[in-house]
Amino acid sequence: MDKAYDPKLIEQPVYERWERDGCFAPSGTGDPYCIMIPPPNVTGTLHMGHAFQLTVMDMLIRHARMSGKNTLWQPGMDHAGIATQMVVERQLNAQDIDRRELGRDEFVKRVWQWKEESGGKICEQQRRIGASVDWDRSRFTMDEGLSDAVRKVFVELYNEGLIYRGKRLVNWDPVLLTALSDLEVLSEEENGHLWHFRYPLKDPQNGDPTHLVVATTRPETMLGDTAVAVHPDDERFKHLVGRHIMLPLVNREIPIVADSYVDPEFGSGCVKITPAHDHNDYEIGQRHDLPMINILTDDARLNDSVPADYAGLSREEARKKIVADFDAAGLLDHVDEHKLMVPRGDRSNAVVEPYLTDQWYVKIKPLAEPAIEAVKDGRVSFVPENWSKTYFEWMNNIQDWCISRQLWWGHRIPAWYDDAGNVYVGDSEEAVRESNALGADVALRQDDDVLDTWFSSALWPFSTLDWPEQTPELATFYPTSVLVTGFDIIFFWVARMMMMGMKFADDIPFREIYIHGLVRDENGQKMSKAKGNILDPLDIIDGIDLESLVAKRTASMMQPHLKKKTEKATRKQFPDGIPAFGTDAMRFTFASLATTGRDIRFDLGRVEGYRNFCNKIWNAARYVLMNCADEPVQDQIEPGVADRWIRSRLGAAIDEVERSFKTYRFDLASRAIYEFIWHEYCDWYLELTKPVLRAGGDAAHAARRTLLEVLEAVMRLSHPVMPFLTDDIWRRAQAKLGGADDATVIAQPFPSAADFVADTQADEAITWIKGFVLGLRQIRGEMDIAPGKPLNVLLMNADDDDRRHLNQHGTLIRELARLESVEVVDGDEAPPSATALLGEMQILVPMAGLIDPVAEAARLSKQIEKQRKELDKARGKLSNEKFVQNAPAEILEKEQRRASEFEAALAQLNERLDKVRALGA
Repeated sequence: MDKAYDPKLIEQPVYERWERDGCFAPSGTGDPYCIMIPPPNVTGTLHMGHAFQLTVMDMLIRHARMSGKNTLWQPGMDHAGIATQMVVERQLNAQDIDRRELGRDEFVKRVWQWKEESGGKICEQQRRIGASVDWDRSRFTMDEGLSDAVRKVFVELYNEGLIYRGKRLVNWDPVLLTALSDLEVLSEEENGHLWHFRYPLKDPQNGDPTHLVVATTRPETMLGDTAVAVHPDDERFKHLVGRHIMLPLVNREIPIVADSYVDPEFGSGCVKITPAHDHNDYEIGQRHDLPMINILTDDARLNDSVPADYAGLSREEARKKIVADFDAAGLLDHVDEHKLMVPRGDRSNAVVEPYLTDQWYVKIKPLAEPAIEAVKDGRVSFVPENWSKTYFEWMNNIQDWCISRQLWWGHRIPAWYDDAGNVYVGDSEEAVRESNALGADVALRQDDDVLDTWFSSALWPFSTLDWPEQTPELATFYPTSVLVTGFDIIFFWVARMMMMGMKFADDIPFREIYIHGLVRDENGQKMSKAKGNILDPLDIIDGIDLESLVAKRTASMMQPHLKKKTEKATRKQFPDGIPAFGTDAMRFTFASLATTGRDIRFDLGRVEGYRNFCNKIWNAARYVLMNCADEPVQDQIEPGVADRWIRSRLGAAIDEVERSFKTYRFDLASRAIYEFIWHEYCDWYLELTKPVLRAGGDAAHAARRTLLEVLEAVMRLSHPVMPFLTDDIWRRAQAKLGGADDATVIAQPFPSAADFVADTQADEAITWIKGFVLGLRQIRGEMDIAPGKPLNVLLMNADDDDRRHLNQHGTLIRELARLESVEVVDGDEAPPSATALLGEMQILVPMAGLIDPVAEAARLSKQIEKQRKELDKARGKLSNEKFVQNAPAEILEKEQRRASEFEAALAQLNERLDKVRALGA
């Protein structure tokens, strides 16, 4: 083995060997275990969320594979309608080609060409994370088989009356000219205004106000108002309900209606209702049977439904003119500065409009009912369980699903129209003509819209297994075992897979749903390009220099002040760039953070710590293999107490890891692995073997075998979390144990705790030895005695167990603790000594001859004086009322903690000084 651990020399060759040897394919034996990868966008690149999610899934798959299950991790990609169309459109625009001039068929051909040449870069990045998916079964949502499944589902739902076409309010992107799902709309708080308009009351009577004041953040929409609403219990306006307002600028008569949606405490208590341009107003409009007046064109200009003075204006132009016209008419009451949530398209960044348009919908409630019941009766369970409440809340209030998108890239809706406007739905135009007895003389045109990408991904658990064909894979792996996903798409994907799976595959799509949190930065902030706090997983693996990191973080920033701020923060946080940590260190970090909480705070400091852990494992393996290099490993030799102890501790670690995997507590699994390897195997067992190996004989042979067997087993134990390092070391260890040269850890059984039985006697003995050695290390540290200086030790109050342990393990203790002599003494008198306790027994190190009392007392006095000054400073701050009142809570808490630490340190130093002075007396 090389002296230094270098992940770059290990990772890619190991993965290539796994893939070449077909290690990721199902074994065909054992109970089935299947995970469907959440299909990333074909345009996508790996981000921290992907890397975390892939790590979790890969840990589960590798653990299941090693546990003897017939595992399938199904990979694939989503065609990502909007994102992919935008990529290809930008390429065409760079060549001065308009897609409309190119035509639909040619444009789609260009998209397929781009997909084959450039799409799917994320697959290669998934390999870098170590994802052991069955690449031979990779699927794409636009593949022929998956497209057949989409058409079949659409046709069957339509024939059952569960798909219909209707005019309803949708999220509309006026730049991309398509409806959007809620997930494709990002709402962030922005600075704006709240305009208060006076709407004149028609035919006011004695005591009536001349007008009602309404407030709006979107003045242009008032041209589409069809009512003013007040709360039914608002005494100010009860007598006006049923009366009418004259809508300014339009001169349209609109009613005053009572609706409990209105908050009487907000503004004037009167709300303008624009049913065609606001989702809440739409619901009110339906309740009161109000007209729906659409005032916008597809590109968000005002249409011919408004007075001629405003027709053709953009939203922004219309807003300015309307406000000016209200002001001129004396109807602008006042204007407030106002922060509001502004919805923008995640791809175009355009302000999204609620827009009334004809779209295709799924009548969703009949599909939702069995999916709700499946979670209620326990056939499907959420982990953590509390996410089921979120699921139920949405499913019980579910609205019909808009499934059409005004794009060219995607699954084209299988509906055709004749010249009379009749609609025919079928698998193809030929099927439509045949089933409806339409002759060739009847002209048909196919619907231009495509399906929402969530429609095809809702079929993912069974369409990827070749449904509707009843394939062996479908019979074996459906229902799948677990879905690993983020909480943000429970509605968009999880619920829809549940509904479609139960409807068409006749069973639940998965038995468990593991919901993980979102990866945030070390300060708990969401990672985003806008904030300049993104981390690229591959940069963590491979490293990146400072200038490249700055360029990457600021590349998409258009505002100079944000760009400058991000550059400054990056240079401060990463003055030397990011070093290469390797995949295993990053994966172990993800595992350690995989709790049941919502947020995952990712800190590079933790990655560095786990990179050191990988290096610790490497050095431990070098020690083991070097000490087992010259002699064959022998069987049938009685193991020593340390050998029995480490086997016992390994059995306990295996138990803990198994329990943690079953409960999806990967943080606990990684902690058990870390604690065993670092603190028990490396810090103690390797040290315990050194005197044994030096002594030689049967004990040394037993130690060599244990060193190798435990190293081999713990590499299998750690493999799901750290696949690359463990494979390299495991192959070396098993070769020493007589294994095959071409073996790989990925195909080995997960270790069983039954092979490493608990040994209470060995546990008790090593616990005593550790306590003894740690006590002496404490004395050396407190008294500043060199680690290599031999000590004479006295033991007082030793009971029978202490004497037995000393008798059995005295030689080992002398080696480990660097002792010249150990003597059990009776009575209460002892020379001035440094003392440590092990149970009731006192471990004494006489100080005479070890230190110069005068020099040591002077050194301690200087330390005491320094600590006292620091304590006085801290106490001074804490006694300052102004500081205590004004300091942030965390600063105050920090200062209190510092004072406590100085007090404790002073107490220890004074105690040591007393001992030294007693020695010199």
